[in-house]
Amino acid sequence: MLHVKSAEYLSAFCIRLEFNDGFTGVVDLCGRLNGPIFRELNEIARFRAFSVVGHTLAWQNGADLAPEYLRGLAERRLAESSHPLEPAAGSVSNRESSPPAQ
Repeated sequence: MLHVKSAEYLSAFCIRLEFNDGFTGVVDLCGRLNGPIFRELNEIARFRAFSVVGHTLAWQNGADLAPEYLRGLAERRLAESSHPLEPAAGSVSNRESSPPAQ
């Protein structure tokens, strides 16, 4: 069974995750926090207040995300990025600090 072993906040909505099978990757949850329980997590201060509870990433309001979903996001990000530990192109933090590609 897949478990999130540790989580580290990086920037914006990016979190580095380590899984119990040794895989480490980054998820960018920008634009993925939809629905009533996730709405308040669109505020960075509340988003950053996550912890690893049981086997996955969770927040104090009861929101959590399945480790399989998180792993899938991290694997896709790794496949799409030449810099998998940096925020993805088009993420909130890159839009603020970099001009758009031309």
